[in-house]
Order: sequence, then structure tokens, then C-alpha cells
Amino acid sequence: HVQLVESGGGSVQAGGSLKLSCVISGYTYKTYCIEWFRQAPGKEREAVAGIASAAGTSYAASVKGRFAISQEIAGSQDNAKHTLYLQMNSLKPEDTAMYYCATVGPRLSAIEALTIMTSEMYEYNVWGQGTQVTVS
Repeated sequence: HVQLVESGGGSVQAGGSLKLSCVISGYTYKTYCIEWFRQAPGKEREAVAGIASAAGTSYAASVKGRFAISQEIAGSQDNAKHTLYLQMNSLKPEDTAMYYCATVGPRLSAIEALTIMTSEMYEYNVWGQGTQVTVS
């Protein structure tokens, strides 16, 4: 049973920083792509950052140079604690949105997913409940 739980959102002033976390449990695939995507009222869903096993990271143009995705994997394959992070710097009001982490698959391979940076819900396996980021 795969579960993703996001945290770390909040309200900040423009120019500030936040670090989001996503704890992933029950996901034991050796190859994967996990994304952060965001959804704001009245705006299209946007994949902002992705990380794939043995394939690196990718960013949307709107956040490149300001956001950084990383991960920590501790423990063995079957009992690993997997945490995804999104460090967000130089935040702008247009970054205001609900932020979600999601595993991508199974239609797309990890490398395909990272290259495409999909924001289509049907390409996501599992996603969390989201964490709100508000920049004023």
C-alpha cells in the first residue's frame, strides 16, 4: 500500500524560502520517477520538479534556479524510508498553490517520465493530500 504524505507548506513573503517534505511509504520499485506538482485555483496543474532513479532531476522553466528537488533513502529496499524534498527559494506570489508529490507510472518509464514532466493525473500512480504554499 503506497502512501505519500506532504508537509512543510506555509505562508511566506515574496523572496522567502520554504522546504517541503514528502514521506513515501510502501513504494519498493527499483526504478521510479517522483514529481512535485502544483495546482492553484483557476490555473493549470504544473509539474515543477521531478527526480528519477539513476536519471537525475528535472525542473519546469518557471522554477529552474529557484527550486531544488532532493531525496533521502535510508534502510534496505523493503524497509527503506524514502523522503522527497523540495527546497523553494526566492518565492514569488505566482508560486502560490497546493503542492503535491506523486509517483509516476506505470505507463511511462522513469526516464520518459522525467523527460516529459507530465502533469496529467492519469500518469500518476499515487499522490498525497498536498500542502499549501502561499506567497504574498
